[in-house]
Amino acid sequence: MIKIFTVIFFINIALISRENPFLPATDEKGILVTANKKIEYAPLQHATITLPSTARTVENITIKYKNLDGSVTEKTEKLGNSVDWHLPLFLSQKLHSSVKEKKSELELLKTHFVKISSTQKVIKISTRDKIIRNFMLTNPHRIVCDIKKAINMRSLEKSISKHSIVKKIRIGNHKGYYRIVIELDGHYKYHLVRKKHFSLFMLH
Repeated sequence: MIKIFTVIFFINIALISRENPFLPATDEKGILVTANKKIEYAPLQHATITLPSTARTVENITIKYKNLDGSVTEKTEKLGNSVDWHLPLFLSQKLHSSVKEKKSELELLKTHFVKISSTQKVIKISTRDKIIRNFMLTNPHRIVCDIKKAINMRSLEKSISKHSIVKKIRIGNHKGYYRIVIELDGHYKYHLVRKKHFSLFMLH
């Protein structure tokens, strides 16, 4: 009898356990559950590539990069330029002086009830009204922010300077709240930091 109960116990344990504990976990709907840990990488300053003495031309350069969703992709740029192997090749990421991001806060849109501004990769929404929900939509990537306040206004749309990470802002009123849609220049994630009279959308 003891052996039978022992066998039944281990069968139940096997049924409850995941088929493969080394595979990523999923929730009850089968949606992949990922860790919330954010890995910080140092910003790219410059990298140096030294070619052997046999090199005479650079045919192309291939960059392997990691996407927002964690997938890895390669991009190849064709060159076909002569090269002096005595000199190293440099890969750097610097903005031209004419398009450098300003560290000062840039005002994007202002009404009598809300002000939207940005500083590099931070979008600031200043208002005394309460944000009741916020989320990200794709194609194109845009932040949607619903703010509790009954207003009567026509829909507002404004295109932003090409040097800003914000491309367009739209504001429209709904029953009991107004909606702000902030269209971005590319793919981002964000986290929200709430203050007393403003909220910061930290993009990364």
